[in-house]
Amino acid sequence: MERIVLGKTGLSVSRMGFGGIPIQRVDAEAVCALFDVLVRRGINYIDTARGYTVSEEYIGAAIEGRRDAFILATKSMARTRCAMAQDIETSLRNLRTDYIDIYQVHNPSLEQLEEVCGEGGALEALLEARARGAIGHLGVTAHGLDVFERALGLDWVETIMFPYNIVEGQAEELIQRCKQQNIAFIAMKPLAGGAIEDASLALRYILSNPDVTVVIPGMADVKELEDNAGACEVSALTEADERAIEEVRRRLTGNFCRRCGYCAPCTVGINIPGVFLFAGYLERYGLSDWARDRYAALPVKAGECIKCGACEARCPYGLPISELLARCADEFGE
Repeated sequence: MERIVLGKTGLSVSRMGFGGIPIQRVDAEAVCALFDVLVRRGINYIDTARGYTVSEEYIGAAIEGRRDAFILATKSMARTRCAMAQDIETSLRNLRTDYIDIYQVHNPSLEQLEEVCGEGGALEALLEARARGAIGHLGVTAHGLDVFERALGLDWVETIMFPYNIVEGQAEELIQRCKQQNIAFIAMKPLAGGAIEDASLALRYILSNPDVTVVIPGMADVKELEDNAGACEVSALTEADERAIEEVRRRLTGNFCRRCGYCAPCTVGINIPGVFLFAGYLERYGLSDWARDRYAALPVKAGECIKCGACEARCPYGLPISELLARCADEFGE
């Protein structure tokens, strides 16, 4: 597996990493088997999060006795100093380690990112943990372009994670700026939440972009891991690949949310990209309970859509948002 320097962190990482969302649906023994393959394949970048239920714990058990073989990245949705300090200690305990290579602020809104950076904010706890050696480097994960752009202007940010795939290229200019500023770019949602069926094509497309540092497909099956690793060892895209990429784009245009945020603000306050994000987990990741819990926390549900059409007029991809929200309301029951 090709290695690359992770931006200004200086860490040497595999260009394909391991996304720790799907392992919530298997057990610790299965995860240990996956990590045996990771070691054999030379894949060392591991992504997880406090919010991924048992993911940190399973990974902690899997890396015990071979911690130095991996670069560990986790993240927290804590926004205050106190809450972040608690989450850092929980992550260290779950991962069975005394240091975490990269700790990220997990998917803040623009307002929440300002809270993180303000007095009493989560950044204070992160900097304290870094000063004592419990954390090596800091980053931000995002789904909105406004947060991505703001993160590029923060001097403590060393990595940025954002969706990037065949049908989600809305951040390409910002990804280029990451490269220019020596900030590592980590591509999440490489299969667009499972909407792209050809994983090999999807991964090779992403890695053909030299501005992408690491891609992190979520995996919970050994065969899937082997197949993905093999795909990432193939270099250039062929003409047939280019035709297949255009076909994927044609097929998904009109029914796939890129989470660009142009639909906002919703007349009644629905977080439209958030609803579609959780629906993707429900439909394609096999994480029904996890998706339902997060959907339940949304203050305004999809079923409250009044079909005013304001969001559809603003959507640059022409999505039938009202229709899609109605389907989500049926799936989630409200």
